[in-house]
Amino acid sequence: MRRIAISLLFLAQCGLAHADRLHGIAMHGEPALPAGYTHFPYVDPQVKKGGRINYGVVGTFDSLNSFVLKGMRTTARGIWDPEYGNLFYESLMTRSSDEPFSLYGLLAETVEWDEDRTFIQFNLNPKAHWNDGKPVTAEDVIFSFNLLQDKGRPPYNRRMAAVEKMEKVGENSVRFTFNDKANRETPLILAMSPILPQHAIDPETFDRTSLDIPVASGPYKIKSIKPGEKIVYQRDPDYWGKDLPAKVGIDNYDEISVTYFLQDSTLFEAFKKGDVDIYPEGDSGHWTRAYDFPAVKNGEVLREVFQPGLPSGMLGFVFNTRRPLFTNAKVREALSLAFDFEWVNKNLYGGAFKRSQSFWQNSSLGAYGNAADARELALLGTARSKISPEILQGTYAMPVSDGSGADRKILRQAVTLLAQAGYSIKGGKMVDASGNPLSFEVMTQNESQERMAIAYQRTLALIGIRISIRTVDDAQYQARSNSFDYDMIVKAYTSSLSPGAEQINRWDSASRDASGSFNYAGTADPDIDRMIDALVNARSMEDFQAAVRAYDRLLVAGHYVVPLYHIGEQWVARWKHIGRPEKTPLYGYQLPTWWDARAQ
Repeated sequence: MRRIAISLLFLAQCGLAHADRLHGIAMHGEPALPAGYTHFPYVDPQVKKGGRINYGVVGTFDSLNSFVLKGMRTTARGIWDPEYGNLFYESLMTRSSDEPFSLYGLLAETVEWDEDRTFIQFNLNPKAHWNDGKPVTAEDVIFSFNLLQDKGRPPYNRRMAAVEKMEKVGENSVRFTFNDKANRETPLILAMSPILPQHAIDPETFDRTSLDIPVASGPYKIKSIKPGEKIVYQRDPDYWGKDLPAKVGIDNYDEISVTYFLQDSTLFEAFKKGDVDIYPEGDSGHWTRAYDFPAVKNGEVLREVFQPGLPSGMLGFVFNTRRPLFTNAKVREALSLAFDFEWVNKNLYGGAFKRSQSFWQNSSLGAYGNAADARELALLGTARSKISPEILQGTYAMPVSDGSGADRKILRQAVTLLAQAGYSIKGGKMVDASGNPLSFEVMTQNESQERMAIAYQRTLALIGIRISIRTVDDAQYQARSNSFDYDMIVKAYTSSLSPGAEQINRWDSASRDASGSFNYAGTADPDIDRMIDALVNARSMEDFQAAVRAYDRLLVAGHYVVPLYHIGEQWVARWKHIGRPEKTPLYGYQLPTWWDARAQ
């Protein structure tokens, strides 16, 4: 017995003693599904696989590599895709869409970690193999993280910064030991990172765009490609993971095609003809008026409304604070007040939307409607001084106009704020102390954004502010977004019930000047950085909630975005031969769980 105890002590000192082998992990608490679970609760485990699905998107593609800067927004859909599913590449673990943030085994059969999350060990599934038949190995995992650190785009190139040591353990396991830059979300972020085949990738050419078909481990192979126009995936009959619990009732089509269109109107016409099977709708006016074609009337096309359990998120006009014009928060606040949401909602959207007041509205994580408690105030510390009492009390809201598009009372408030920032109206123009006019350009991507911008332009002209509107094609929009070459842009910030490290890429100082980051506003505020750090390191739900609320208040108080609207629903039209499960999970409908009913 003494000899066994000494051996175990030696293994522990070497870092090789096994902790409990876990089937799943959660950011807070325990995963909802037990070891031995058979499938996710939002799938149909009895579905008969087969048939096909035709997706349609607006844009183009010139790459099959989602993980480098050049292919960041021009990679063919489906390769690594949160909407259609990761058809081609896979991660070590996969997320349940019915829990705030829980992961279950995929390429990794089990994982091990300690209570303080100083390390995580991924034990690979011995059945996992690439689509050329070679096994997925620990060497592939190590290669992937090193390659993405050297050649990958944000955020993949920064993930190893939190790792002190990455090493192969045993026959086919990889252990990551963390340094002081890691937080409690770090092991989960690593678990969701893509794993690439070492034997099939040349590191020297990895960062170049290419349409050469690579080797991957996912459920589909690429059948055909028409560059910029169409990509077709075909089920891999030898897919290693088809019987995993996390894959039951998922990846149900034999063939998946994604067709690209230059305009949304053309895409919708293709849907009406049956060339595209599903049309997610984002325009309330279009949802109300455009579905009177024969296939809807005779029941061939179904219109459905889904109710996810998510926070509102934030859609808005984003100020690029890298521009000197927008460095003053009073200027940003004045321009935010001047947007007449009531006019826009009534005249453009038939009153379908609600005004967004914060980034986590409609949840316990949001600042709106929730007063800051003692825990949150302590966390904010001196940052409280930059937050108005109304925001701290949870009562702050955007003003409600008379809906005329020219509410004098609100415009007067905007002019007063601009005066405090050094602006005044002279000769019908809003100018600074040197006589320079307050003018800027809004870059838009489509007709819907352009209509909103025109309404905004008309209202701002009443107080002497001139804005120009430039609607650009998809390629130019993505290039200018990547390089932050705009004054103002329209962007949507999705919000989950488990905000974490992705917030670094959106709002942290470290991402401000990183080309291709999502820090569209150009924020660099130590207090925002501190709140992000607090939320990713929170151990209890109480601390996590306080950190997210404090973070939400700082974003609202900074007036980085002109808040627009949210609906709280998901609208989707589909041809009736596309079936779906009855249950809608927490994160809303999941297209990878749908199927072709003609195959039944």
